[in-house]
Amino acid sequence: MFNKVMVANRGAVAARVLRALRSLHVKSVAVYSEADQDLPYLTLADETYYLGPASPRESYLNQETLINILLESGADGVHPGYGFLAENAEFASRVNETGATFIGPSPHWIDAMGHKTRARALMASNGLSMGPSSELLSGDLDEAWRAAEMIGYPVLVKPAAGGGGIGMMAAHNAEQLAKALESAISLSKRSFGSGEIYLERLMTQPRHIEFQLLADRNGNVRHLFERDCSIQRRHQKVIEESPAPQLPRPMLNKAGDDIAAVMQKLKYDNIGTAETLYAGGSEFAFLEMNTRLQVEHAVTEEITGIDIVCAQIRLAAGEPLSTVLPEKINISGHAIEARIYAEDPVKFFPSPGPLKKLSFPKGDGIRVETGYAAGSLITPYYDPLIAKLIIHASDRTLAINKLIEALDQTDIQGVKHNIPFLRLVLDSEEFRAGKIHTGLGTDLVARHSGKK
Repeated sequence: MFNKVMVANRGAVAARVLRALRSLHVKSVAVYSEADQDLPYLTLADETYYLGPASPRESYLNQETLINILLESGADGVHPGYGFLAENAEFASRVNETGATFIGPSPHWIDAMGHKTRARALMASNGLSMGPSSELLSGDLDEAWRAAEMIGYPVLVKPAAGGGGIGMMAAHNAEQLAKALESAISLSKRSFGSGEIYLERLMTQPRHIEFQLLADRNGNVRHLFERDCSIQRRHQKVIEESPAPQLPRPMLNKAGDDIAAVMQKLKYDNIGTAETLYAGGSEFAFLEMNTRLQVEHAVTEEITGIDIVCAQIRLAAGEPLSTVLPEKINISGHAIEARIYAEDPVKFFPSPGPLKKLSFPKGDGIRVETGYAAGSLITPYYDPLIAKLIIHASDRTLAINKLIEALDQTDIQGVKHNIPFLRLVLDSEEFRAGKIHTGLGTDLVARHSGKK
């Protein structure tokens, strides 16, 4: 096991990893930017180090400073959390070259899965189902038009080096494709340092189903069932749940088993999440592999009783999967997570500002993940996620009702927030019936706005 681990991140995920390290009796190092110096979770760490100004490039994305802190602190492990450098193969390699351990997949897998078209080709060659898509495109409009005609409209323009829904643009015809191509390439260059893009068939009302994987250094891989992440806004998830409603358990288990078998054949390691789209039938179309801890990992922890962050750390320390996970993993009840953002609940624009009041309900089956407290400042420099509210109950209906009640009892003052949007979705007939898809949130907002 590690002696000391540096957490190269901030906010809710930093707080979550620090708690996991404490439960494993591992010393911890937290880092912080100028904007985050007063956040409450820093008190959980054994040591804290100042990174630099608020700008991510001068703080949480500054590899030189992070490596220097790693060496100065004497940490023998680095947990990257999610976002920032969590899926940066160069950073993972630099950590490992110091003699410390990057707590995540190997740089090889971060690189292999980080490029979406190469990852899709690898998975397709190993038998996983894919939706219609193009090869990597040069950015030439005629080439994109030809590819779109072969795939069939509507299409989605996607950055090959991207993630988190950033840079994804829909096009329903050739004219829209021209505009989408230009916008996607520009945003991809700014966000990921690469303008490489590809096209993917835009499915009509699909469900976004992902499968949680854990693996050891010997190439053993298991899945911890699935999460339904279909409720989104601007291609980003806002409500996640497990198990996936209204889908047969044998079919879901087979999909998870098939993905785990492929990753075991390839000798994947540590942690990953295979994201898929489901549009009916028996096949799940592979989208991408996220080589990191997911924001929504808590819903899987709630239904399985497995601490995924502790498991990830133990696997990175060299423990075999057979000692980290129980021989049999069962699903217990239903869990739903709602992401609470500081943003306009209709247009979804960020709403930075001071949290004049921040309080959440407490009780059995209620879990809150946050990096803030009353008096904290939501800055414009980072993702405006305030907290994740996770509910576990004996069945889905009870979980939905309990989440609505918990959201109603949540008190946030000083910034706009998306709780009205979350309530709108959770209380809709479609969501309650499990008739969900990736466009439901947008549809409900449009319907609700039309009534005013």
